[in-house]
Amino acid sequence: MTTAPASRPAQKTLSPLAWTLLLALAFIWGGTFLANRFALLTTPPAWITATRVTLAVPVLWAAALLTRQPMPKGWRTWGALLVMGALNNVLPFTLIAWGQAHVPSSLAAILNSSTALWGMGLAALVFADERMTRAKAVGLALGFSGVVLVIGPSALGGLDLRALGQLSVIGATLSYAVAGIWARKMLSGLPPLTSAAGMLTGAALLALPLAWSMEGPPGGVTLPSAIALLYLALLATALAFIFYYRLMATAGTGYTMLATLLVAPVGVALGAVVLGESLSPQAWGGFALIVLGLLTLNGRIRLARARPSR
Repeated sequence: MTTAPASRPAQKTLSPLAWTLLLALAFIWGGTFLANRFALLTTPPAWITATRVTLAVPVLWAAALLTRQPMPKGWRTWGALLVMGALNNVLPFTLIAWGQAHVPSSLAAILNSSTALWGMGLAALVFADERMTRAKAVGLALGFSGVVLVIGPSALGGLDLRALGQLSVIGATLSYAVAGIWARKMLSGLPPLTSAAGMLTGAALLALPLAWSMEGPPGGVTLPSAIALLYLALLATALAFIFYYRLMATAGTGYTMLATLLVAPVGVALGAVVLGESLSPQAWGGFALIVLGLLTLNGRIRLARARPSR
């Protein structure tokens, strides 16, 4: 008696909807670096973060209620969401905004693309099912070499404001990566939309008193700064989270990571067109290494297998 071979699960592909979500995410997140520059004209970094997360909260809770998502329950869950809000929102948003006060938006966009490098590297240390492989090791080595090239080894010798600004953005990417590990360990049982709404609620509870204590009461804003703040809150945070989780469900993690690669070119293009920024060949070379590393990590570039000796 023979048994039919087990059918393989259907592979994720990029449908027209997934492509739309992917490109929308790339343009929305790519625009955050330009929006930060305009917001910084009148609003200090901590208040940019506080405004961004606070205005996004009601939008995400409305989406959660409309789709009948369950509410988080228990102090343990809310505590985990509070930590997630700190790691995934308050700390990185503030670090990026502070960094952009001292580095061009296009350079910040390139450095931000190292988020996936930290995520893969830390996950290999923490989770048994994401252990380090030869391809991951090569990808991480290429990617982090690119980060060093973008920053410039000489910048680490004399830490001026430009160097500190770049390191601040790198610190934000590390915080994002730690947040991903925290979410997998502590929030895996929550629906994504519930988790996002709860996380931003926790972020707002932390960001508002932090901004007030660090920078005093909020001041007035000009129209360009107000538009930038609304963009960061409603599009780059609330709507982007909804798109992100829909893309994850539609196309899977591997394809969703392509958004990380597309964000940087969008950010660079907007910085060049709107702000007249330009990047050095060294920065472009570093970005090329980061992209090569990410493609190797994601399996888009496969390493040749060593042939056994005879």
